[in-house]
Amino acid sequence: MQFLDSAKVFVRAGDGGNGCVSFRREKFVEFGGPNGGDGGRGGDVIVECVANLNTLLDFRYQQHYKAKKGSNGMGANRTGAKGADVVLKVPPGTQIFDDAGETLIADLTEPGTLIVLLHGGNGGFGNAHFKTSTNQAPRRANPGQTGEEMYIWLRLKLIGDAGIVGLPNAGKSTFLSTVSGAKPKIADYPFTTLHPNLGVVRFGGLDFVLADIPGLIEGAHEGAGIGDRFLGHVERTAVLLHLVDATAEDPVEAYRIVRGEMEAYGAGLADKPEVLALSKVDAMDADDLTEKARALEDVAGFKPLFVSAVTGKGVPEVLAALAREVEAMRAGECRTSVPQAEERWRP
Repeated sequence: MQFLDSAKVFVRAGDGGNGCVSFRREKFVEFGGPNGGDGGRGGDVIVECVANLNTLLDFRYQQHYKAKKGSNGMGANRTGAKGADVVLKVPPGTQIFDDAGETLIADLTEPGTLIVLLHGGNGGFGNAHFKTSTNQAPRRANPGQTGEEMYIWLRLKLIGDAGIVGLPNAGKSTFLSTVSGAKPKIADYPFTTLHPNLGVVRFGGLDFVLADIPGLIEGAHEGAGIGDRFLGHVERTAVLLHLVDATAEDPVEAYRIVRGEMEAYGAGLADKPEVLALSKVDAMDADDLTEKARALEDVAGFKPLFVSAVTGKGVPEVLAALAREVEAMRAGECRTSVPQAEERWRP
């Protein structure tokens, strides 16, 4: 399935129906009088958050959504029917912005949430509404009001409990495929992952959603590589898993690059709890791995974990650290650091 996390659409509420000019004309009704009904209200534009969607792809093929006009009023004091609403179904985590993309209108995170984005126009009054003691045969009726319309931006930020960040080819997709049922594309070249992937992880009786985003490179906040547009998908997470490739020549520089891009992006990403892990440790000898781990600890301020998604080494320890933070978030706690393993370096 293709992934789309941003779309611009035009929405328009329905116009109100026109009022009716009508008089009673029955043969045996002596003083009939006006009996024109009011017009029906126009349909509303409604946005619904549904659980079984994870992309905005539908809005690539249809960008205009218009509710129906209310029916006109009729004789015998019959009010016109309300126009049919138009419903936009969006996945959890969708934000609605105005045309300029700056003002947040709504943030839909819970499935089942409904908001009325635009209201339909009121129906016009029929001539029966204008009957008075001095004007018993009014020959006027109001037209229906025009429905509201606007352009909106839909932006999706996936709902994940934990997120994976790192340079391209740091082993993020391999880790996700190992701990969950997700099947992201995996290959031995950079930028294999072109859009975020989600997987459900079960650890120690706890289920949580793990999000893998495309890798960052230096200058991503300025558009280098794939850029940082997908970082928004880990804004809502409780904790970040930062994977650093142990086989890289300079893991310290790799760590600094990703941290620098997160700080440049903002939105509080750099302040989130972080689990730091050296990946692909099965391809390293013990002495080199220990040396790189100590250098990484000096920069990060805490010990990195060791993990190999291929052999499974260190995977339970990483999941345990992530699960602690997810549980803390769900319990309403707020922590700024992740306890790391107490054991000494043992590759």
